[in-house]
Amino acid sequence: MASLRFPFSFPQPPKPPRHSFPRPSYAVAASAAVGAAATIGFVAATRNSMNLLTPFLESTLNSSALLASLSLADNSAAHSVVDSRTGLSFPSVIRDSQQLLGIGLRKKAVLGLKNITVYAFGVYADSDDLKESLSEKYGKLTVSELQEKDFHKDVMEGDIRMTVRLQIDYEKLRVGFVRNAFEESIGTRLQKFGGSNNKALLRKFTSQFKDEYEVSRGSVIDLSKERGHVLRTIVDGKEVGSIQSQILCRAILDLYIGEDPFDRQAKEDIRRALFFTLQKELKKKAK
Repeated sequence: MASLRFPFSFPQPPKPPRHSFPRPSYAVAASAAVGAAATIGFVAATRNSMNLLTPFLESTLNSSALLASLSLADNSAAHSVVDSRTGLSFPSVIRDSQQLLGIGLRKKAVLGLKNITVYAFGVYADSDDLKESLSEKYGKLTVSELQEKDFHKDVMEGDIRMTVRLQIDYEKLRVGFVRNAFEESIGTRLQKFGGSNNKALLRKFTSQFKDEYEVSRGSVIDLSKERGHVLRTIVDGKEVGSIQSQILCRAILDLYIGEDPFDRQAKEDIRRALFFTLQKELKKKAK
């Protein structure tokens, strides 16, 4: 039986009521062992944003608002999370150990008039790496103190295996557009973190997106940060380049979880997921 592993666990009422929620919503299916193994699916409502985990976290933090309901789900649904705005599906776990923290959208103005959704993105992290990297600094804090902290800088700079998965939503997208968009957005971040002496590094990264590569709706681009701050770029399952650079890894993560992210609600969801990861670790130490 398939199992969906989150970096934290949620309290489960013995007899949860069933609710219906207005769209947009995310269908999150998971399996849990309760006595004998039982498969449980989560269906969560969202606000007018692309959030994935916030409803669960809010139901944990605010017992008066039950925003998640439990229902039986088949095994085929237990491996992915569907973004209801785009219909694109994100695996709950990739590379065996990297778990989904949040989903967001990258939108861009066309001719300054209309915002189009270019792609949906999912941010993944290895929970063991998170604990190893962050527990020393934050492990002595109480849960209430921990909740006030912002981890994004330490996550971006730490030697933590992470992946940003981009799934193209815009039908008319060309790889040249992707290359130019990265040149603009990552170039700004590289200048922010390291000055103007990183042009060669930027060219090395953007040159990976060659014109012969075809991208269309549903194409997947993985920007995967490995140990040692090595960035692997994978387009539709094919690795197209690998660059060792801490500042490049940080610049890319800054687009999604930095001070000025593409999707602020997604960043908040990811921050809360990180909080619960460390909260779980604190509870273990307290026992």
